[in-house]
Amino acid sequence: MTNYPSPQDGWGYGQTGQPGYGKPFQRPFSHPESQPPAFSPVPMPRGYTPGGQPDPRGALKAKRKAQRNTGLRFAALYVVAIWLVYIINLTLFDGNLLYFGIQPLDPDSLPCILTSPLLHGSLEHIVSNTVPGAIFAFLVGYSGKRVFWEVTAFVVFIGGIGTWLFGGVGTNHIGASGLVYGWLAYLLVRGFFNRSGSQIFLGIILGFLYSGLVWGMLPGTPGVSWQAHLFGAVGGVVAAMIITSDDPPELAAKRERRQLEKQGGR
Repeated sequence: MTNYPSPQDGWGYGQTGQPGYGKPFQRPFSHPESQPPAFSPVPMPRGYTPGGQPDPRGALKAKRKAQRNTGLRFAALYVVAIWLVYIINLTLFDGNLLYFGIQPLDPDSLPCILTSPLLHGSLEHIVSNTVPGAIFAFLVGYSGKRVFWEVTAFVVFIGGIGTWLFGGVGTNHIGASGLVYGWLAYLLVRGFFNRSGSQIFLGIILGFLYSGLVWGMLPGTPGVSWQAHLFGAVGGVVAAMIITSDDPPELAAKRERRQLEKQGGR
């Protein structure tokens, strides 16, 4: 039989002031709340709260940022396109591209409905269309790519056909002012068709700021294509009446419910 020494203070669970293992709170993992986590937390994607729930504020910020970027891209595209064509026309073609404007009632000129908005006859002409066109392109593009292209298509074709029919034989119509008037007309009235209070408010502000442009739709100024202005604006109003891609979510949901109710009633 072996005699073991009796435990002394400080060993085992003895006095905490002695060396050894007499300090239980120093044992590993004795205080889990003070230990680093075994696994790092999974980062939440943008638009979500730390609890994994969707964050409405973050989603709204992301949506508005995407809308701004889309609008800025279309504004830049517009400015680059008209200025690039203007420079190429002056430097490489000695101004002869102006013959690709709309020449009313000439069947060979019908395809020029697509090219005439890109052509400008002078520096003053293109400068006058640059700033307002960029602003309106941004505001239309802010609603989305589909909205921008739909509105632009209505303005180009209705404005171009109207100019071709009523522009006067022997004249040549060029310039992006028809687009400018069409985009502005769309922005002025679209809120009344899609029942958007914010878009109505924007239309009122634009109407106040650009009310002077209404005189450009009336005859009387030599060298100004009032026909392109007038029918471009008509195209913008028609676009506001017809397209639905710019509808607010509430109106789109209401229209979808009506369609489902009609299908269910058959």
